[in-house]
Amino acid sequence: MTSGRAVLLIADIGGYTDYMGAHRMSLAHAEVNTGRMLERMIDAAPGFDLIEIEGDAAFLSLPVDEGEADASIPEILDAAVAMHRAFHLERQYVTANLCPCKGCKGAADLKLKFVAHVGEVATQTIRDRIKLVGIDVIQVHRMLKNPVGIPEYVLLSEELYRTGEHTVAAPVQEVSPELEGFGTVRAYFVDVGDLENSPAPLLSPSWPKRVGQTFAAVGPGLPYMLGLRSMRSAETAR
Repeated sequence: MTSGRAVLLIADIGGYTDYMGAHRMSLAHAEVNTGRMLERMIDAAPGFDLIEIEGDAAFLSLPVDEGEADASIPEILDAAVAMHRAFHLERQYVTANLCPCKGCKGAADLKLKFVAHVGEVATQTIRDRIKLVGIDVIQVHRMLKNPVGIPEYVLLSEELYRTGEHTVAAPVQEVSPELEGFGTVRAYFVDVGDLENSPAPLLSPSWPKRVGQTFAAVGPGLPYMLGLRSMRSAETAR
């Protein structure tokens, strides 16, 4: 086991529990579609290490040296913008396919939020899988429950924000979430939409693309419908 300082980032898909409908076909397609959206998000943040997929969320980290966390805030915000755009592009592809089930059309209601923190972590490697443990890992996960009143945002812990608040150009708002085991803390959030400078519009998928996206949901979804693969994301949502 090794220890060090790291930035911790969680990209969490909002509306996921309602999205996972009870009908088996919807569940199967939701499982496939969620996996596709998560993959696109992760690919959009190559500078971060993927620690784990946690149902509807991606947990990532970025090692930092003591006193250099301020340089990480622009990286976090840039990664959030890139992941946000990749998520919405894939979400648009999902909803444009020809399948009418809730697992496909219901993706239109999904949102993406981010929480980030910096602290000391211990790294464990178990069967070639890297795990992060420590009180700061617990804190960043507890930050997912907060009073932020907008659906898509980046929430920075006070510990992280104070290292480089001058690097945040977008309007910042303060909140005081009550975190289990930590009490009332300060945190600061920005609207993801305020981070993008004149974003290019997402192009509507062509007809052949829509047909291809339909098969992309239907084909891989069959093993889940037939019970040949377990719906791990669905179980996490419950």
